[in-house]
Amino acid sequence: MPICRQNKLDLITADPAFDAVVVGGGINGIGVFRDLALQGLRVLLVEKGDFCSGCSSAPSRMIHGGLRYLENAEVGLVRESLQERDRLLENAPHMVRPLPTVIPISHVFSGIANAALGLFGFTGRPRPRGALPIKIGLVLYDAITGRHRKLPRHRFMGRGAAHARWPALPPGILAAATYHDAWITYPERLGIELINDAITASRQAIALNHAEIRMEGGRLLLRDAPTGARIEVTAKVIVNATGAWVDQAAETLGARLQKRMVSGTKGSHLILDNPALMQALGGHMAYFEHGDGRVCIVFPYLGRVLAGSTDLRVSAPGRTACTTEERDYILGALSALFPTIPITPEQIVYSYSGIRPLPFSDADFTGRISRGHSLRRLDGPIPQIGMIGGKWTTYRAFAEEAADLALMELGRNRLHNTRDLRIGGGAGFDATTRDRLAAEFKLGAERANHLVDLYGAGAFSVARFCAEGPDAALPGTQLTGREVIRFMREEHALRLADVLQRRSPCAIRGELSLPLIDAVSRIMAQELGWSDTERAQETARFLDDLNTFHGVSLTPQTGA
Repeated sequence: MPICRQNKLDLITADPAFDAVVVGGGINGIGVFRDLALQGLRVLLVEKGDFCSGCSSAPSRMIHGGLRYLENAEVGLVRESLQERDRLLENAPHMVRPLPTVIPISHVFSGIANAALGLFGFTGRPRPRGALPIKIGLVLYDAITGRHRKLPRHRFMGRGAAHARWPALPPGILAAATYHDAWITYPERLGIELINDAITASRQAIALNHAEIRMEGGRLLLRDAPTGARIEVTAKVIVNATGAWVDQAAETLGARLQKRMVSGTKGSHLILDNPALMQALGGHMAYFEHGDGRVCIVFPYLGRVLAGSTDLRVSAPGRTACTTEERDYILGALSALFPTIPITPEQIVYSYSGIRPLPFSDADFTGRISRGHSLRRLDGPIPQIGMIGGKWTTYRAFAEEAADLALMELGRNRLHNTRDLRIGGGAGFDATTRDRLAAEFKLGAERANHLVDLYGAGAFSVARFCAEGPDAALPGTQLTGREVIRFMREEHALRLADVLQRRSPCAIRGELSLPLIDAVSRIMAQELGWSDTERAQETARFLDDLNTFHGVSLTPQTGA
């Protein structure tokens, strides 16, 4: 076990009294943790798995205003989302980048009443969206952004121009519209950078993954999974940021619930190796309707193609995987959009699925359920703030609201604001970062590109760490052994999945192989003190999870 983790446990044991405990280390919980740390509070973040390993590891990778939310008359949510999108473009420029988007259009007036029906509480399936409602929506989108616009305005083009630009689109389209949103390269890494920013800003902030906390006999007990240590802690307020598990966690933490707060929907995505599809997209995301009225997306992502998503009700939260039916649904949508391009299951290199923690709703059409967020104060032995709903783009604003409510509960004043605060490797990042790094450390282009892509301006400290000992690239990837060691020492990684799925992009890029996994497991075993049996067990568990939850089957016979 890394010394830094033992240090955390020692600090908690020496002083188990906290102003606030944040339960749930997804992006919303991490945002609250950072915000409260900046206000000078002694704050503890507890996550039962790895940070950003639940729903926060399964987003569309879009950072967007939510054009579709206008159809539900959620103008306030769109305004907030656009503001937060632009803040992320400014505060995390190393990971959040503009995403030009095309909307193929096959109708003219259809769907004009969708938004009006939403205002009157209609919860059924919307009509197909035609040129007129799309035009109205994009005009509103531009207007909401206003004079502080960071991205270009929308444009419309006719059939001829659309086919000239995207010749693989169906011949029956009448027109196309283009606009801009944004995308994020590594959402899980951004979560880690936020945690480390909080810890750097305040010695009073402690973050533990692979740990659980619950109320037992009126006492708040922390259990550390790697060591089995049990520590009684105290808190003046609890922030319940457990996402789809918020109802269950609220009761575990001693709250008395009057009614259900969250109803989840499942969203699945595919990563495909399809060069023809990549070329057909022309650097754009396609934002389009499937035959059942649901909006789908497909865009270039880390040298592959990302496609999604499904939107299915679930009765209870839990780990989930993309089913054969969902896979076929997404592939069918892509084939309808690009009918001349072969799109097959064999092209899938990775899949992922998560449960969206949406506000409880009995809407007939899941797309009508609000993507907004709210807070609920819950009574119990310790006052509890429940975070309901939310999405990646608006995590900072949601965290600010939760932090303000926690500060009010504690009788404390806000000292700092996060609105214009750079995140992790976004601080000091600019167009010269790559060249400066290569020159300072005498790096080749591929190595410099890898480090800057993954760490932004933080690449300098990573390169320095890697230069302090023998280092070499691991099989089939630009990732090196020293980077893996750093993940454990400085980025809280304890499991193979932490390293290969969340600290690095090896899994989602389709770079996993048995030699790579073996090499990483050996490095981790030496650093963490695993026995040969423990290393074998960890490897077997990781391979089983890949097969069960991500559609990746690795065997000694095939290697991939």
